[in-house]
Amino acid sequence: MEKRKFGFDYLHYASLAELSAGDRELADRAFDACKMAFAPYSRFKVGAAARLADGQVIMAGNQESPVFPAGVCAERALLYHHQSHRPNHAIVALAVASDPAQRECRPCGICRQTLVDTEERQGTPIRIIMVGPDSATEVGSAKELLPFHFEM
Repeated sequence: MEKRKFGFDYLHYASLAELSAGDRELADRAFDACKMAFAPYSRFKVGAAARLADGQVIMAGNQESPVFPAGVCAERALLYHHQSHRPNHAIVALAVASDPAQRECRPCGICRQTLVDTEERQGTPIRIIMVGPDSATEVGSAKELLPFHFEM
């Protein structure tokens, strides 16, 4: 038997003003994307915004359905749109926010796996910025959010 330890570094911003100008713009766009959400059942709107390697920012909001669990989270809506329309432009960073924003918004387990899948497909990590009303936490790769991700 071999005992191992998993750990990672992350950045915590006590204020959104501490984010770089580019990351603050991405956080703002994630909050803007909350307005694109369709969440009449949970009333919990989530928005995601991603900066591509060419500088373009794409956005998406969560989409609910009365046929639960047929809805889709904002992160996956964004990632599936990206794969269908811009797969040759890697995602460099992705911010996720919510409305109401009582705490930092974090991707669910399915979204974490889909983010890892996207990283593996594009061959580069995606910085994930989890945004709250007054603070944010950043990790350098989705794999840090899901250390024992599924692999084929």
